[in-house]
Amino acid sequence: MRTVRGIAMSSQSSRSLPELFSDAVGQLAKLIGNEFDLARAELSEKASQVSRAAALIGAGAVILMPALVLLLFAVSAALIRGGFSEPTAYLLTGAGAGLVSAALIGTGLSRLSGDALKPSAILDQIERDKVAAKEMVR
Repeated sequence: MRTVRGIAMSSQSSRSLPELFSDAVGQLAKLIGNEFDLARAELSEKASQVSRAAALIGAGAVILMPALVLLLFAVSAALIRGGFSEPTAYLLTGAGAGLVSAALIGTGLSRLSGDALKPSAILDQIERDKVAAKEMVR
């Protein structure tokens, strides 16, 4: 008996071709089942990652709004006392708030990028399985 990538295989001389074919089909069916299980688990993990990222975006937006209103009034008041005109003070304050909210939204969106959500484990496993299947056919 010899092994190919951890799979025990009988010598070809002691088994008939239909037996070998039947075993290969059985192993392929088991492999496909395992791949589906792995894909299901990884996609579930990625869905959870999307959920957490969306929650961060939502929480950032909800918490930011009332805090910004108070902080923006305080910053605008300080700028007005510092000699800026009211429109200039409000414009500068609004621009600063826009930068902060853009940073929060950008962080959330980066966690939703295609690379972050790519099911890399299953893709790597499929590549390894293709190589193993080619070796089994030889």
